[in-house]
Amino acid sequence: MSCPKNEPITDFQSVCPGLFYATPARDGILSRIRIPGGIINSQQGRAIAEFAERFGEGYVHVTNRANLQIRKIQGITPEVLTTLQKVGLAATLTEVDHLRNIMASPTAGIDLLELIDTRPLVRELDAYICGHPELKGLSPKFSVGFDGGGAVSICEQKSEIGFWAIALKNNIYFQLILGDATNILLKPEECLSVVVAIAQVYLDNVDQTLTRKLRLKHLLQDKGVEWYLQQAERYLPFSLLKRLKSTLDKSINPKKYHHLGVHPQRQAGLSYIGIILPLGHLSSKQLHSLTKLAENYGSGSLRLTPWQNLLISDIPNSSIPHVKDEIERLGLDYRANQIQGSLVACTGKTGCTSSATDTKKQALDLADYLKKHISLDVPVKIHFSGCPKSCADHGKSDITLLGTLIEKDETFVEGYHIYVGDKEHPFGRELYTNVSIAKVPQQILQMLEVYQIKRTEGFGSFGKFTNRYTIAKLRQLFHEEGQ
Repeated sequence: MSCPKNEPITDFQSVCPGLFYATPARDGILSRIRIPGGIINSQQGRAIAEFAERFGEGYVHVTNRANLQIRKIQGITPEVLTTLQKVGLAATLTEVDHLRNIMASPTAGIDLLELIDTRPLVRELDAYICGHPELKGLSPKFSVGFDGGGAVSICEQKSEIGFWAIALKNNIYFQLILGDATNILLKPEECLSVVVAIAQVYLDNVDQTLTRKLRLKHLLQDKGVEWYLQQAERYLPFSLLKRLKSTLDKSINPKKYHHLGVHPQRQAGLSYIGIILPLGHLSSKQLHSLTKLAENYGSGSLRLTPWQNLLISDIPNSSIPHVKDEIERLGLDYRANQIQGSLVACTGKTGCTSSATDTKKQALDLADYLKKHISLDVPVKIHFSGCPKSCADHGKSDITLLGTLIEKDETFVEGYHIYVGDKEHPFGRELYTNVSIAKVPQQILQMLEVYQIKRTEGFGSFGKFTNRYTIAKLRQLFHEEGQ
């Protein structure tokens, strides 16, 4: 597929956002830049900042797959996209640019505890995708994630195909996660061929003419994992089913380790620093400055995270105090206990017709309120969702606020249902319903204040704390001890 010369991109598509077609949103045109593994170099960082300044409104957003998203786009021409391709920011094969980003831990290659550096695997898979136009028939949500078994894990981030590193008998393997199958061991060099086989089975069994294609996870649910693996074996020199029947000595146990703040790398004398981007928002000016900071004190790269923040790596330990000062001068923070570091919100009603509430503004207002009234010594994950869809990754939160409209005096006001804890339910357990936006900050503050008191009794995370009580008891605690 090629774009007409000297003409703006105006072909509207109903698939996931990309660069080579226009995706309409409530607040304008949306472009999404795939960043395989989430790592960009300084040249790419400058190109993105200039792109946002020239064609957007001077800011970018980091997404929960470590993509970059630019809203309110106007006037992109094919020449601009060619420039982005030359610096490695757009797929060389435009037909596959709509596929979801390949995810990996943002600390790949620098993590003290990792079993294997997954960056070569990400590059290998991305090169394969960009060289095979037939993969345009895959669902836009076709997604792959690699976890190297380090301290900063992406095991809880959803991918339709997952490869999680484990150590067995002094060897490193990847545990293939496909549907409900989690006990298939692969050698690192087998991962690419397995993704290719899984993709080919999908292409063999899904109608390629449909605009909205069936997702891989739904095909697995329909056909069954064993049937799917049997079909995939036709494209592989080894059996997946035989490995499916084996028992593993070790299962995935994602580590609860926060990526924000300063952490030592596996490279002696170097550290990385995790920086908070409020709701993933980053101005072009900040991006230019962070790129320069990474060039001057690190290796020149920025590592985007699926938690909508970023890391600067390879900083000499002696330079860390100066880098901290520079981050604060940019109006940003790096401390893990800051509420904004664990705050997630979907686009909200300003950019999405599905949303009932202005999630981003209300999330930032909540963060400002809490910052003035409480000091948290551990992160508490608070996710705002404007509708029941999963854009805000509510399945990974301690507290979920689900947007709703509340009838009051013959009109409607924005509000939220508040959920906590147990992730066996889609949002957790419903704690309060129809809380008006005016009352949300005080209600959340009261919950956090009680949690701070109860932590002295040996409770761990906020989620573990709430799971120890029934909903009735939680309401009683928050009411009585929050007075």
